[in-house]
Amino acid sequence: MSAPTLVPDRTQAMPDNGIEISVRGQWVRVPALKVRDNTIIVKGGWIKIAHIHDEEWLEAEIGDPEMYVQQLKAQGRRELRADIFTFTQKVPASPPKYQYPMEWSSVAAIRLTSFKEWWESLPQETRKNVRRSQKRGVTSSVKEFGDELIRGISDVNNDSPIRQRVRNAYYGKTLDEVRKDYSAFTDRSDFICAHVGDEMIGFLKLVHRGEVASILNLTTKASHSDKRPANALVARAIELCEAKRVSFVTYGQFNYGNKQDSPLREFKIRNGFGEILKPKFFVPLTAWGTLCMKMKFHRGLLGILPHGMITLGVSVRAKCYNLKQLIKPV
Repeated sequence: MSAPTLVPDRTQAMPDNGIEISVRGQWVRVPALKVRDNTIIVKGGWIKIAHIHDEEWLEAEIGDPEMYVQQLKAQGRRELRADIFTFTQKVPASPPKYQYPMEWSSVAAIRLTSFKEWWESLPQETRKNVRRSQKRGVTSSVKEFGDELIRGISDVNNDSPIRQRVRNAYYGKTLDEVRKDYSAFTDRSDFICAHVGDEMIGFLKLVHRGEVASILNLTTKASHSDKRPANALVARAIELCEAKRVSFVTYGQFNYGNKQDSPLREFKIRNGFGEILKPKFFVPLTAWGTLCMKMKFHRGLLGILPHGMITLGVSVRAKCYNLKQLIKPV
């Protein structure tokens, strides 16, 4: 992922040859359009939706969204043609600023006043897990982005070819590939690492965005799960955010469409994250985009299918992957 580049004429959109983005751990080049300081990419097949690239990690919201809408409409039948343009407000993001069609986006967040208040709000089991990690020799520290950290991240990613019951897309990558995967926003990121002795058993990447700090990566070795490194890393992140006077700590979405009751969601709840809603705007750019919004197609499968069907699909996907591993030739 590359950071947005300033445009010489800040009032004009500039077609680009494209940028590289990471899709399920693989880097692909996609067409891009630069508007002001931001980069727009278009995703989707039968319904094409334009996004601000890496919007959830940027320090500021976009200004003058109508200019983005007009520049996208001007693309016509070019490869950056889009049916819908979507953008969000930044946490805490209430009330909505614009009159465009809007839906509430679910964010997993901690309203941080102090480490002590956060700690006392946790379930007893979570506090036990943090203490358990300390008793079992887990230490945490902030590391600079460099060769030592890259080797540690690589070692953590190579702990298992399976993560959360599916293929681990970061397993077996070269050190250069690992460096590329984790090089975004390093000028305003903290890498918190968990060790047992000299062995790195987990890491958390925290991206600072003014009064908001967002967890971009949290990965631990399954072989050391008994030491509860994930709990230790979150606790250290909250300590660090208190010291830096951060008001909100976010960790992805709280609800992913109609998908609920996942292990990740339960982990977030046990570690003090709750739901904050922020406005997400959807601006139809074409007649097809207007129709798709009326049919709710812009929400994707997770926003359309019922929870039970989503759970069944996730279970089937995991079983299919496990079966493929069993019959895979040696």
